[in-house]
Amino acid sequence: MSAHAEATRLLPRPLLITLTVLLCAMVLVPISYIVLASLNSDVGVASGEFWPSSFSLESYHKIWTTADLSTGLVNSLIVCGFTAVASALLGTTTAYVLVRYAFWGRLTILRGLVGLQSIPGTLMLLPVFVLFSSAGNYLGLTVIGTRWGLFIAYLTFALPFSTWVMVTYLRGLPRELEEAARTEGASTMVILRRIVFPLSLPAIVVSGIFAFLLGWNDVLFASVLTRPETHTAAVALQIFGSSQEGGALPVYSQMMAAALVCAAPVVILYLIFQRYLVGGLTAGGVK
Repeated sequence: MSAHAEATRLLPRPLLITLTVLLCAMVLVPISYIVLASLNSDVGVASGEFWPSSFSLESYHKIWTTADLSTGLVNSLIVCGFTAVASALLGTTTAYVLVRYAFWGRLTILRGLVGLQSIPGTLMLLPVFVLFSSAGNYLGLTVIGTRWGLFIAYLTFALPFSTWVMVTYLRGLPRELEEAARTEGASTMVILRRIVFPLSLPAIVVSGIFAFLLGWNDVLFASVLTRPETHTAAVALQIFGSSQEGGALPVYSQMMAAALVCAAPVVILYLIFQRYLVGGLTAGGVK
């Protein structure tokens, strides 16, 4: 290692190795227990076994009937997928206008995007519910209990964050490319489609994934704004877990298996877009 790297290292090597091992253990030990418990029997997990006496995939077969995960997963994929795509596209176009054009109220909007991040979602639950109920009564539309109603709620909270992520990224894009395209007669839509979107793909993926996770991990809004046939995976998992409290034999193995199944789409999504996430989270955007 060079002298410069040694000088900039904040921690001594032994302490750095120790902290790395501890952090990895904090993450891997709970995950290992969940995986092993899902492969164990409910009796074995309830008795306190860490290593299963016999491995079985029975819990993964039972959860599709006991926890009703299939309906929840389909609803979550549909709602969160549309939220991610809509939030990324709308956030990119909105951020482009805020970055490239000067108009009255521009700074107020930018400051508002930052301020909205500090508002807890729990404070917005009752206003959103009342607004959706009123809209349904006045317009004759059914909003509460539908997928598109939940989609609007998630988009409301995801769009400010996605817009701010894209504002930060687009500030680093060179204006010369757009100016050269305009001299060739390209319109704004052509510039967005052929220059801005391709160059901003890492940031677009980041904003889309964060919007996806916002809806995927939500239980509060999904439990209030949906009905049984439109429950998301998080709500189905929460109902399944609460229904086992006080039972003669809690189905811990099935609960662990259901948790892993619900987490699998997020892990797969991260593995697919890993390189875009690294590029999108790099400070400074395009160099």
